Amino acid sequence: MNDHPTLLWTARRRRLELGRRTLVMGVLNVTPDSFSDGGRFLDPARALEQARRMIAGGADLLDVGGESTRPGAAPVPGDEEIRRVLPVIEAIRAESDIPISVDTAKAAVAARALEAGADVINDVTALAADPAMPAVAARYGAGVILMHMQGTPRTMQADPRYADVVREVRDYLAGRIAALAAQGLAPETLAVDPGIGFGKTLEHNVALLHDLDTLAGLGRPVVVGLSRKSFLGRITGREAGERLAGGLGAAAWAIARGAHVIRAHDVKETCDMVRVVDMLRKESAT
Repeated sequence: MNDHPTLLWTARRRRLELGRRTLVMGVLNVTPDSFSDGGRFLDPARALEQARRMIAGGADLLDVGGESTRPGAAPVPGDEEIRRVLPVIEAIRAESDIPISVDTAKAAVAARALEAGADVINDVTALAADPAMPAVAARYGAGVILMHMQGTPRTMQADPRYADVVREVRDYLAGRIAALAAQGLAPETLAVDPGIGFGKTLEHNVALLHDLDTLAGLGRPVVVGLSRKSFLGRITGREAGERLAGGLGAAAWAIARGAHVIRAHDVKETCDMVRVVDMLRKESAT
């Protein structure tokens, strides 16, 4: 089992040391159409209640998203995305100092979220879709999660193809790290995400998880989102709401192969798994 090097991830005033233990990022979708919980937390009051549950369950970060990125999803106008996420971010920040990530590919949304108290930009396009996004991230000193995606949410699962998915994803993320550093982003603000399920077949997802340590070799924290995803359904035959066990198994494997942050809907259960795996990792390293 791989030993994790200690990495510093900075996000505005925060300095997160990763590697000693795995962090859990709670997923809070404030959308009407996300694949797993669309509509449940569209109301800001219900979203705040869910945030409180996630914090009580042990979440280290919360990831608030106002635009679905499920396969086939249509884009949402920026003003509507702001209308969805801003009240939730403001409400969480008013009563908690937990690090908050905004899941967006739009610079205007990211800027408003950061002004409201968010710390991290989680961008499925690796800051490539909106030319203004790198400047926003640099101006605020925000933490950034760079995710790999082939195509767009509307097209990504139509016919994804790779000659070597592990190498291509690694090279893409390495290229984005270098390009953003050249645009003034501090390398310690950057984390990477292989984008499981984003323009990948079952076989591609399995290959990426099997060789996840290749991404860990980039020297930046690795964020992995597996919770309730369709590839788990392909393996287990379960619907989205019944994929917890499969997702925990895949997440445990990802931690063993170098993941630093696990993005999850079921925070309490994921935190329990993380504590056990981290204890076993620590014991095996002694």
